[in-house]
Amino acid sequence: MAKNMQEKFWDSLWTNAQICTAENGYGLIHAGAIAVKNGKFSWIGKMKELPGNPHDLAINVHDLCDKTITPGFIDCHTHLIYGGNRAKEFELRLQGVTYEEIAKQGGGIQSTVTATRNMSHEELLQQSLLRVKALMQTGVTTIEIKSGYGLDWETEAKILQVAAMLENDLPITVKKTFLGAHSVPKEFKQDSDKYVDLICEAMIPRIAKEKLANAVDVFCEKIAFSLPQTKRIFATAIQYGLAVKCHAEQLSDSGAAKLAASFHALSVDHLEYLSVEGVHALAESGTVAVLLPAAFYFLREKKLPPIDLLRQLHVPMALASDCNPGTSPTTSMLLVLNMACTLFSLTPEEALLGVTIHAAKALGIQQTHGSISIDKTADFAIWDVTHPAELAYYVGYNPLCSLIKEGKFVNLF
Repeated sequence: MAKNMQEKFWDSLWTNAQICTAENGYGLIHAGAIAVKNGKFSWIGKMKELPGNPHDLAINVHDLCDKTITPGFIDCHTHLIYGGNRAKEFELRLQGVTYEEIAKQGGGIQSTVTATRNMSHEELLQQSLLRVKALMQTGVTTIEIKSGYGLDWETEAKILQVAAMLENDLPITVKKTFLGAHSVPKEFKQDSDKYVDLICEAMIPRIAKEKLANAVDVFCEKIAFSLPQTKRIFATAIQYGLAVKCHAEQLSDSGAAKLAASFHALSVDHLEYLSVEGVHALAESGTVAVLLPAAFYFLREKKLPPIDLLRQLHVPMALASDCNPGTSPTTSMLLVLNMACTLFSLTPEEALLGVTIHAAKALGIQQTHGSISIDKTADFAIWDVTHPAELAYYVGYNPLCSLIKEGKFVNLF
């Protein structure tokens, strides 16, 4: 057996843990251990299967005393870079004004666009750092961030640049999505097709050239972009080598999910009004259904996504915070887990997979993230619970003990 640090097999070893691998369901390993080398998982198994004394095998050994390990959570749908807030609109909705009515009156996304356009890179960064850190404190190691609160080139680029700055400043993986088609800006209110021209002929080519984003998203809805407009944007994204995602069937059944599936979209998100035909299209394409229970809760929606049919047809269901100022101002993935179970009747196991392996697939990174598996990136969380179901059970209680990013402890404060 090894006699010095240079000869030891692994950089770090975590022992005496309950391990939820998120492979084949929970994938539980009781009385287990995991080892990390060069930022990747290099050994996973039961303690009794270790090839020697732990302190002879790794430079650093951590005894977890039966705590639970899960993969680091992946928040695969956020809009967390923005200016201002929309607390006033929250009051209006409580008085009976609908989200659609607020949008038509110039509120909603447009009000956030105005505030975001007026903020500097540094101002946006400082506000966004707080939100990302809050998500990390609930187990998040990877996050998707969308633009969409600029609706002009300068501000859209600014948001995506701030997203890159967040990844540089924090130990977190950031996947960036261009959502220029979030809403029709006031400058193009009378000619939305002209704005789509701008997106397709100028914005997307530059996004691709400057590598500002990994994917392109569209809000396909009667208050946003039509099915033909969405199809054109998707086709342009694919032409420039960018993945496709879609805000689909949130307020009505537009057929957007079926369209997105025909482009082999990574995900379609929201889905309260998803049709039977749309579910079948997702099942055939392998596209992930991203459910956003916090937005459902915050908007006091009544129409549930077709969970049973998604489950029956084995459509992978991911969960995300949808962190944004208007419809989901949440920064707790633990709360999202609970809401998915209480509002959408997901099982705790389905919810856990929704923020790990299925969320990874929604971002196209399932080969390297989302589960505890040999050679995947060693992102994981350590929880003071005896079973991962407890993570969806508690409301307002955070049992996170430690967050590990690429095999290294993260300072959460």
